[in-house]
Amino acid sequence: MASQIVMDHTGDTRHHFDASDEAAVEEARRRFAKLTSAGFTAALRTGQGTSALARRFDPNAKETVFFPRLVGG
Repeated sequence: MASQIVMDHTGDTRHHFDASDEAAVEEARRRFAKLTSAGFTAALRTGQGTSALARRFDPNAKETVFFPRLVGG
């Protein structure tokens, strides 16, 4: 089961999907596009304490974390 974790001011929201379910993968793909278009940074967890920037949706990634754009002030 793959996960998309969206960080925001309330903490995080987790979306799980089965990579073998075409409809679930398409929904996850749309979520990825929507969030990255809104300025979120997507990162694939590559190991314990490590991650890599994700510029494209990867349906086989076990875990993708979305971080909101930082705003200074």
